Amino acid sequence: MDIRGLSTRYTVKTVTEGDIPAVYQLALGNPLYYYHCPPEVTCDSIRRDMAVLPPGKTCEDKYYVGFWAQDTLIAVLDLILKYPNDSTALIGFFMVNQTMQLQGVGSAVITEVCEYLHKEGYTAVRLGYVKGNPQSQGFWVKNQFVKTGVESAQERYTVVIMERMLHTD
Repeated sequence: MDIRGLSTRYTVKTVTEGDIPAVYQLALGNPLYYYHCPPEVTCDSIRRDMAVLPPGKTCEDKYYVGFWAQDTLIAVLDLILKYPNDSTALIGFFMVNQTMQLQGVGSAVITEVCEYLHKEGYTAVRLGYVKGNPQSQGFWVKNQFVKTGVESAQERYTVVIMERMLHTD
């Protein structure tokens, strides 16, 4: 997959070790997320997130990318292809720079990502949000994701699984 196709508005690059401080600053601007999904963010937790994979997946299926406007990190996306099946992509993490929120930026990024994935042959995008986080739930509902009816109990919270079907309107 050519990650540059994920956005026409922003430069999309793989997040590297050198980008971790920028990702950390972006994450610090989103305390509500970490309130619902502990623990607090650290550079080490970002480093771990950059490498974590669902069962049966390899690093070739994972794209931990940043969306940049010049030198400003606008958003971070963790995308796993062909999970949980060959026609579905999984958003493992998505976060928008706090200074860009409530301006339609996150929705525009997700729209472009879904359009690109559809062109690449995917029929659905799946994700999970932490139950009880109204900001996350509202964002994903606004972006045409619907609850699948599946919830996954974790040690500190429950994850609600959502999916968006990709089709030509």
